[in-house]
Amino acid sequence: MGRRKLVRDLLREKQADLTASERKLAAVLQDGQLVPGLQSITKLAESAEVSTPTIVRLARKLGFDGFNDLQDAIRSDVADAMKQPLAKLDPGGPMPGGDHMLSRFVTAVSDNINRTLERLDTAAFDRVAGVLADPSRRLHLLGGRITRSNAAYFFNHLQIIRPGVTLLDSAPSVWPQALLDIDGGAVLIVFDIRRYEKGLEKLATLARGQGAEIVLFTDIWGSPIERHADHTFRAMVEVPSAWDSTLALNLLIEALIAEVQARRSDSSAQRIAALEDMIGESRIFRSGQGAAD
Repeated sequence: MGRRKLVRDLLREKQADLTASERKLAAVLQDGQLVPGLQSITKLAESAEVSTPTIVRLARKLGFDGFNDLQDAIRSDVADAMKQPLAKLDPGGPMPGGDHMLSRFVTAVSDNINRTLERLDTAAFDRVAGVLADPSRRLHLLGGRITRSNAAYFFNHLQIIRPGVTLLDSAPSVWPQALLDIDGGAVLIVFDIRRYEKGLEKLATLARGQGAEIVLFTDIWGSPIERHADHTFRAMVEVPSAWDSTLALNLLIEALIAEVQARRSDSSAQRIAALEDMIGESRIFRSGQGAAD
């Protein structure tokens, strides 16, 4: 049996079928990252300013037997999104066949990639590629504690393909000066996976307020930044480790790099050729260069 759909995805899918009061309730749940759904049905009705029958009807429209069933699903989703590294060390049962860690890890990563691609909206992928390929748009990239390397990897390639790409410093103290250049013509590309970082959310909020377009790379549960993002890529991250895997995210990154380069084939070829000339002139990568050089 496959994993059930996340509550927040069900809310999006059923949006068109909801009444006005049900949409109001759904908005409260989504804005609060589902946490309001952990209250009693009476408290939730009060906070959303709807009736308790409205909550029951919404639960049934989402495919649950009632509010208790919906709340169990919300509790599971919230717990997964907030899972601590030590909790992830407990596999929750015997591992199949006593396989070697490498085999289990490869299986998990392959499943992550396949499930990420199954959920991918190719039209959204193409729209983002178009934005990233537009030389009139300034690109600013930033990752969190774990995803900083993903942002740097993406930056290294985009900066070769096109001009106007900046990797933001990881220190929040320098973000205010970076925000001077993040306006209506800018794109903020941000990476944020679970144990979501408040600083990144604050930066995204400020950038959005200044008119920047936001592209978010996150996990399956969705960073709070998603509410501010114009485009969101969600990837599966769970592996048999205390740490989440960003390999599925990197697949999306590399595919976008390939697409952006294809869209800028002539100009990117000129930049790459110019880079190679500079490398040759500087002799940085030539072997046999001694200290005297």
